[in-house]
Amino acid sequence: MSDVLDQPDLTHSKEAILDHPPSLFVLFFTEMWERFSYYGMRALLVLFLTSALIDGGWGWSREEALKLYGFYTGLVYLTPIIGGFIADKLLGYRYAVALGALIMTIGHACMAMETQVFFYAGLIALIIGNGLFKPNISSIVGQLYEDEEKKDAAYTIFYMGINAGAFLGILLCGYIGEKVGWSYGFGLAGIFMFFGMLQFWFAQNILGRIGLKPTGKFDLSDADQEKEDNTPANVVRDRLIVISVFAFFTIFFWWAFEQAGGSMTIFADDYTDRSLEGNGAMIFKVFNTVLTLIPMVIITWVLMKLFKVTFSNYSLSNIFLGTSFLIIWAIVVWMLFREFVADSAEVPASWFGILNSFFIIAFAPLFSKFWAAKIITSGPVKFAIGLMLLGFGFAILAFGSMSIPQGAKVASVSMIWLVLAYLFHTLGELCISPVGLSYVSKLAPAKLVGLMFGVWFVSNFVANLAGGLTGSYIDHITETYSMSTFFLIFTFIPIGAGIILIILNGTLKRMMHGVE
Repeated sequence: MSDVLDQPDLTHSKEAILDHPPSLFVLFFTEMWERFSYYGMRALLVLFLTSALIDGGWGWSREEALKLYGFYTGLVYLTPIIGGFIADKLLGYRYAVALGALIMTIGHACMAMETQVFFYAGLIALIIGNGLFKPNISSIVGQLYEDEEKKDAAYTIFYMGINAGAFLGILLCGYIGEKVGWSYGFGLAGIFMFFGMLQFWFAQNILGRIGLKPTGKFDLSDADQEKEDNTPANVVRDRLIVISVFAFFTIFFWWAFEQAGGSMTIFADDYTDRSLEGNGAMIFKVFNTVLTLIPMVIITWVLMKLFKVTFSNYSLSNIFLGTSFLIIWAIVVWMLFREFVADSAEVPASWFGILNSFFIIAFAPLFSKFWAAKIITSGPVKFAIGLMLLGFGFAILAFGSMSIPQGAKVASVSMIWLVLAYLFHTLGELCISPVGLSYVSKLAPAKLVGLMFGVWFVSNFVANLAGGLTGSYIDHITETYSMSTFFLIFTFIPIGAGIILIILNGTLKRMMHGVE
């Protein structure tokens, strides 16, 4: 412990990486491995539960599986409000992040055993660990910057880390779970959560004073303290109301967006033609190889930049991080070789989930530049655009589903509809999530930032729970109406919410009192 704290502070080192301090990229990789574990497990959850007993699954109905999916994905966003409070008052952000990572590692290990007792114990551990981890690592990112204008760009880069982890987790855990064995997929998620915890712990002092355990009084920087003392009470109140309004409207976004791991996964598994032969199989293999290697090369390049700046002072952390990448590269090469030597190709149902992460990795730098150019500065307008793009993505799925007969349990529609839907969902997500995290950091008083991140994530609890419960009606709606009708529900509601937000734009901007 003392060895860790004796390391030098590089929080605001002049040796920047992509014009940001190296401390941002320590958090980038920590969050990347946590998201690897979360999305890797999530990609398998519904498929495992609905898979037949003969295939190693539990043979649940779609309704039962989607309800559990909704409760799980909802609760992982409810506990952050408690985790934020614990960090603000007791542990500090760093200890909360490390403890949460350890608990989640244990949770993944339990799930790999696949017995009912360990399975549910694992889910509970993941829910608790996520509550300690998620709001507090986001809070640390916000406190790296005194210049408020850099936060949007920083959170977009941080969000690239989130989606790099999601990309790798869905790709590798999904592939190994579906093609090799469910236990191996669940276990792989836990291994990299453990690596993420170690690399963060042994590099934590790069954060300087940020995130240390509270000592009876909130440890604010001088700038934050002055701002706290001088901000009128009515301004603080108005800004907290704006955070609440933003949090409310994100419910409609994530309610629809989180169908990706539920009803959209079922659509990919049972209603999409995923079998390829001949030239089609070869085209997919080449495309999948390029799709896999480009993000891997980009992330490895960022890793090398971080090594160059930090290895001499944080060698142990870098060794853990480097080891994790060697393992990842080995698995990627094995997977691609295994697929290339096969005569035909069947696209895993979980594979489509990587498209969201890939599009974010590809488009996040462009969005970061776009926000920095201040062409659109209004937070409510950014949110509204995101909601409308999401609704348009579901409109594409509704159109692609028109050929599916009423009440059909299986079909073979083209994969292009899912690909296009994920593209527009991703563009909408880039308008909502990183910008939302940045606004919470800007608008919340420094002493309440962890708690307000918790409030932000509790809106995701409502959205995910409602999304899972709504998704569980997929069979009922398709039998009574059609698959297109099911997806149109997720078209009209987000678009309607976006229109309302544009109407409220002027009022919300006034209540932000100059924050852009």
